[in-house]
Amino acid sequence: MSIGDRCEQSEATCAYAAQALAASEVAAAEAHIASCPDCQRELASLRPVVDRFISWPTDMLRPTRSLQARLALRIAEESGKQPVLPPAGQWPEPDWEQVAPGIECKLLASDAERHRVSMLVRLAPGASYPAHTHAGVEELHLLDGELWIDERKLFPGDYNCSEPGTSDERVWSETGCTCLLTTSTKDVLR
Repeated sequence: MSIGDRCEQSEATCAYAAQALAASEVAAAEAHIASCPDCQRELASLRPVVDRFISWPTDMLRPTRSLQARLALRIAEESGKQPVLPPAGQWPEPDWEQVAPGIECKLLASDAERHRVSMLVRLAPGASYPAHTHAGVEELHLLDGELWIDERKLFPGDYNCSEPGTSDERVWSETGCTCLLTTSTKDVLR
């Protein structure tokens, strides 16, 4: 189904899935979803995504102002509505920190209670990360460049999930890369 063919209530269905509807709108949304197969499919496809949000730390950093502005303009272009631009300078942008030769991190969020961090990680061309064992679930989204995890080569847009107790012997990049990484602070380097 193309965007133009979507049910006119699909936006309310998305808001319902994200629990972003006003309390006064919930009953109407539920009634519509119960009667609309398209919105039922939309809700079913959104449930796993929303469920993943629950595990995210609550102190997530907002996107940079420039990214928000680009997204607002793109959404406006596709929807035909006026862009909602972000207000100027409301939150600080963290700095990149060099953590090892050729490896930089930008901490986005941390959850000390659950021993979790979310960060942007940048590897210079030829840089490698030491062998390590995952103490918790590790989720990696490759944003640009190419990244090798053992014998698997990732490209921009690829996602890698590693379970607790698993190990990565070699993580490296020929080209350099940037990724979004959510992982445990208790991983064991070898």
